Amino acid sequence: MADHVIREIAALEAIYDTPAKASLIKVADHLTPLYAKWIRASRLCIVSTVGPDGTDGSPRGDDGPVVQLLDQNTLLMPDWRGNNRIDTLRNIVLDGRISLMFIVPGSNNVIRVNGTAVVSVAPELLERFDQKGPPPRSITVISVAEVYSQCARALMRARTWSSTDESADLPTIGQILAEQEAGFDGADYDASWAARAQQTLW
Repeated sequence: MADHVIREIAALEAIYDTPAKASLIKVADHLTPLYAKWIRASRLCIVSTVGPDGTDGSPRGDDGPVVQLLDQNTLLMPDWRGNNRIDTLRNIVLDGRISLMFIVPGSNNVIRVNGTAVVSVAPELLERFDQKGPPPRSITVISVAEVYSQCARALMRARTWSSTDESADLPTIGQILAEQEAGFDGADYDASWAARAQQTLW
């Protein structure tokens, strides 16, 4: 296998066709009106960061827009309650590079944003997100370097929005935790999780 690993850009480019015009002209260096409209419709975003210990990918979701648009170059993402590992936030503090994938149910298109971010506890930013009760403990302030659409083929191939539920045979999180630590009560974790989550979304 090692003999077939590509280690040079020229060799990589040689096995692919020339990019189509649409894939080149779609990139903007700010949030255009139509890109902004798309992002405002998104309640789910996948956030990717990088730090000295490696990379991290994490979903972010809300019952309305997952981010606020401060201006055409800046997005605000609240850090709602989670598991307190703060892997994404640690990376941002140490590195700052960030990528986001905005998803809207029913659409096979994904809007991507690349840029840099900082973690802020500015009161005027926290107060923008207090409508559900306690405000978030921090806000990720994202400076947009580029925004563009992602080819829809990936979601089409995966039949992402199929109405078929394919999760019936998957292990529960409680089972996974019990696999990781002997003696952990996975059944109790699963039984109490849904009610606990509903009471602690924000």
